[in-house]
Amino acid sequence: MHLIHKERNGVNYQKELDKIIERLEKSGEVPRLLLHSCCAPCSSYVLEYLSQYFEITVFYYNPNIYPESEYTKRIVEQQTLISSMEVKHPISFAAGNYDRDRFYRMAEGMEDMKEGGTRCFRCYELRLRETAELAKAGGYDFFTTTLSISPLKNAQKLNEIGVKIGKECGVEYLVSDFKKKNGYKRSVELSKEFGLYRQDYCGCEFSYAEVQKRHSAL
Repeated sequence: MHLIHKERNGVNYQKELDKIIERLEKSGEVPRLLLHSCCAPCSSYVLEYLSQYFEITVFYYNPNIYPESEYTKRIVEQQTLISSMEVKHPISFAAGNYDRDRFYRMAEGMEDMKEGGTRCFRCYELRLRETAELAKAGGYDFFTTTLSISPLKNAQKLNEIGVKIGKECGVEYLVSDFKKKNGYKRSVELSKEFGLYRQDYCGCEFSYAEVQKRHSAL
């Protein structure tokens, strides 16, 4: 399966996703989707939404998360959420390696950059490439990430990176901007409904330090 979408500046990725879903509904197909997830709260709405149309495997690959106790907390929370949700199509779970050294090698020389810049874009690419390679090896129809649900994440850049990697790996990137249609608001509601732990920083040591600095300034 290969559904074509256009690349252009200022694209509304939610509308592009709507078109893909409309075509799938008309065809009656239920494709297999490998969904990279950064955490349970961000995945909550995405799973509620996409499980109506896809058979999903949640891929938890986040070597950026600091400290290890935080990683453990988030991965357990992710699995608990999946087991608690009632969905139309099945959701399974796969965990990637917690390879922190790989993340730090990627971030070398960019440690002092503010969150939301080049270091973050490289981190997007690191996690999306691992997801794409697994999706290709596993015969999935699509891969994508939950990251665009966050108002702090650059959806344009995420989709550009995802499409590029998808072409290189030979598997379709499912374009998206999950914060649209009140997606972020719904994720907050679902987090409360399921009693999910909501972290106050993205995940890496550098974002943790920024939050700690802000807290100490209060």
